[in-house]
This record gives sequence, C-alpha cells and structure tokens, in this order.
Amino acid sequence: MASQQAAKPFHKKILDPTKIGTWKVARRPPIENHSLIQGKPREQNSNAFKDHQSKEGTRLRKALNAITHGKNIFVYHNIRTNQVVYSLTRYLEKNSVLRQLVYHGKKTVPASLRKDMWVPYYSVHFNDSKIGLRAYHLLREFSMQRQLSPPREMITIDEKYLDQKRPRDPEKAKEFNEKYEGKLGWLMEKKDRARAMMDQKATSVADIAAVLEIQEDEMKNGFASGLRGYLTPSARRRRRQARQKEQLKAEEQAVRVASFEQALSTNQVEYKIEEIEDKTGALENNGVKILWTDIHDARLAETWSDRVQHGELESTRDHVMPGQKRIVDQEVLAEGGFKEKQA
Repeated sequence: MASQQAAKPFHKKILDPTKIGTWKVARRPPIENHSLIQGKPREQNSNAFKDHQSKEGTRLRKALNAITHGKNIFVYHNIRTNQVVYSLTRYLEKNSVLRQLVYHGKKTVPASLRKDMWVPYYSVHFNDSKIGLRAYHLLREFSMQRQLSPPREMITIDEKYLDQKRPRDPEKAKEFNEKYEGKLGWLMEKKDRARAMMDQKATSVADIAAVLEIQEDEMKNGFASGLRGYLTPSARRRRRQARQKEQLKAEEQAVRVASFEQALSTNQVEYKIEEIEDKTGALENNGVKILWTDIHDARLAETWSDRVQHGELESTRDHVMPGQKRIVDQEVLAEGGFKEKQA
C-alpha cells in the first residue's frame, strides 16, 4: 500500500544566484495560465502574457543580482579587436557593454552583441561589496581615460609597430620600408590608431593590479569602514531617506526570490538561493581572488598586491563566465604568485 511505502528522502540544494540569471527559467519564470494580467485572465500564448513574463524575468534577474551585487567583477574581451568590458553580472548585458565601447571611427562600435565574439577573460572576487564597486568604477574610468586621451607612445610609430605590420613578400616589404622611411615617432594612421586604442587586453590586467594597490591605501584611510565625517542635518535626512528606500527595495526583492525558490522546489528537493560561501579562505581579511581563463595572463602586470590570490576558471564552450576550476585540495592555485622581482 502507498502508506506502507518508504518516504522518499528530502534534500536541500543551494543555488548560486550569479549563475541562475543565465537560466531560461529565470528569464521566463513560471506563471500560471489564465493569470490576471492587465485586468483580465490571459492565455499563455497571448502577447500580453509573454510580455508580462519577460518583464517578470527582468525583475527576477535584478533581484538575484542584488544578492551578490558588487562582490564580483566579470571581465570579457573581444577575440577580434581585444576590446575589454567589465560586468557586475556573470553574463553580459547589451546596454551595459555598448556604453563601455568608445567610438574610434567606422565599424569600431558594433550595432549589437555577438556571443561568439565576446569570451571570458578573468573574474575578480571581493568580500565587501563597497570595495568591489569601487574597483569596478576605477576600472571603467581607467579604460575610458586611456581611450579618450591615449598616451603618446601608444599611438606613435615605433620599431615594434613596423615589424608587426611589414609584409612578408620581399617586393611589398620594400615598398613598405620606402613608405615608412624616416617616420619613426610619427602618429599612426587613423585606422591603426583606432586598433591600438581598442586593444585593452594587456592594459586591463595592469589596471586591476593598480586598482588593488590604490584600494590598499584607501582602506588604510578608513574607506568602507562605515565611518563618516560631519554631515549637515539635511544630508543626514537624505541619507536616512535613501536607506529607507533601499530597505523597501531589498524586502521586495527578497519576496520575489522566495517565491521563485518555492516555484523551483518539489516534494523531494527544496531549493534555496544563497551566496555561495568561499571555502578557499582567499577572501578573508579583505583578500581578493582573481580567476583566469589563461593564468599566464596574470604576468602582464608588473606586481601584485600581497592580498591577491590567483586561480583558474573552468573550461567551458559557453560564452557565459564559468566558475572556479575544481581543485582536489580546495586551495587557490598559484597562491602568492606572479610577483616580479624588483631591480
């Protein structure tokens, strides 16, 4: 009889909120048929139902991203132009990416995102969201400043530039040498200048290393410690009102996530969406963990801060940023590595 059958085991499974946003069930969350939408029950194949489901998916992804907002920075690069973009989400959002691309001339800014052109580069992980957001803003500022006002040596003709551009054919190479004879130190042609400024792959690594050094000095001066200087009464009032709005928004997002957990759970498995705890210990004492698609790219920076530990990303064919590579001893790879000797 059914009452005599052994009850099935009940499991609890933790889901990573940074990965759920890429799932189809999060982009189009389950909604019952004939739900009341715009004042009347709607069929699942109606345009009103599909539009409502899409908007609910956007709200749900924002609620999921709020759980770890600022603690992770995901970096992607373009395999053709070496352009680099920064994201606070594991997946790229079209509007966020296009705002980071500077117009350098014809066909330097794409009309839309191509998933086959943007691949994971590295990811940076913090223990404090304030420190992570500060690093994100600095990275965006450094990238924009370098492209709008590039250093002179980046866009001038030098021996390295000529060696890379010189044709292999002897006759064409002779014409090339005649064309560029005596032009060392001149500005590159417009098209070549655009390519040089778009290539941010190496400078991005140097930027994150410099940002972490800057943040060490800021934390010594009390940044992200919660201590503030003197505030006027009106400033205190504005701060109090902003915190109240943030609290209401957080409560609304918590309800949305809880309802999504309930929709995913079954009689046998209970799903909980929580921030995944870092078991490597790399984030303790304001530590920083950087995971690389190719760990040798870390050598593009001259030095690394002592609080940085390096690891590898999982190998994946998907364009979405993967998680940390599984390691048997549960330790971060190359601990304290990639430090160049000073002369």
